[in-house]
Amino acid sequence: MRPLLITDCDEVLLHMVRHFGTWVGEAHDLDFALQGGDFATALKRRDGTALASGEMWALLDGFFPAEMARQTLVPHAREALAELATAADIVILTNLQDHCREPRIAQLADHGIVHEVRCNQGGKGEPVARLIAEYGASVAVFVDDLAVHHASVAQAAPGVHRLHMVSEPALAPNIPPAADAHARIDDWRDAVVWIEQRFAAGVPAA
Repeated sequence: MRPLLITDCDEVLLHMVRHFGTWVGEAHDLDFALQGGDFATALKRRDGTALASGEMWALLDGFFPAEMARQTLVPHAREALAELATAADIVILTNLQDHCREPRIAQLADHGIVHEVRCNQGGKGEPVARLIAEYGASVAVFVDDLAVHHASVAQAAPGVHRLHMVSEPALAPNIPPAADAHARIDDWRDAVVWIEQRFAAGVPAA
């Protein structure tokens, strides 16, 4: 059986928050501070007041899929996936509503990334476990920027090698390594080496 790479998209394959911040400034007269990882506190009206959490989700729904064309490719992501695909299956597991799946597939294809795309809402542990069973993977690696998803995968699929990646330079220094990830690497040139080593060893995570 072939190895399986399950990777997130936003802030792993495509930059999102920098473009979301530009859009909310243009369209909604809001300021977006990238210093932290909490969207609810990052957004403020220009009078200095914070948004309620419900307003944040409404703004994200406005960005996806209508403004997805703003997103740009993370450096070296396309080349890394192309190299890994020579020996492994790849699934992009993205936390978007199901109606965004086709726009996400088209968006990634425009950047030269053509792999299976699955949409998910909530924790990624159970979806990762299902994908491993579906593909019959001999060994699997999971890549995501959010610590909560590494915790979810650690619980539901503990044998998966978990790589924490935050590709946005304005965010990465302020986000600590995920406690439930096996490694933290923010550059695909180094990440592809780490992933290939896991695949070559062919054994589940300890």
